[in-house]
Amino acid sequence: MLVAFSVAPSGTGRADGSVHDAVAAAVRIVRESGLPNRTTSMFTEIEGEWDEVMDVVRRATEAVMPYGSRVSLVLKADIRPGYSGELDGKIERLEQAIERD
Repeated sequence: MLVAFSVAPSGTGRADGSVHDAVAAAVRIVRESGLPNRTTSMFTEIEGEWDEVMDVVRRATEAVMPYGSRVSLVLKADIRPGYSGELDGKIERLEQAIERD
C-alpha cells in the first residue's frame, strides 16, 4: 500500500503561520519507522502493509497535536495487494513512458 499524507496544526498562535517544527516532528516519525518513504514540499509518501502504514500515520498525526489547537490530516491511499516497491516503481514507469514519447 502507498499512502500520501499531509498533516499540519492550526491554531498555532504564530503570526507567520509557519508549521515547519510540527511537520518536522511528523516526518521524524515517518523516517524512524524504517518504511520506504519520501517527503516533498506538500506531502509525505510511505509504503508498507496496511497496519504498519496506518500506525505511522497515526503516530505522525499525534506528534503534530502539541503544536496547535487542532490538526488537519489529508490522506490518499493506493491499496494494491501483492505489490511492493511501488514508491519508486511508479516513478520509473512514468519516466520510461515520457522517454518513449
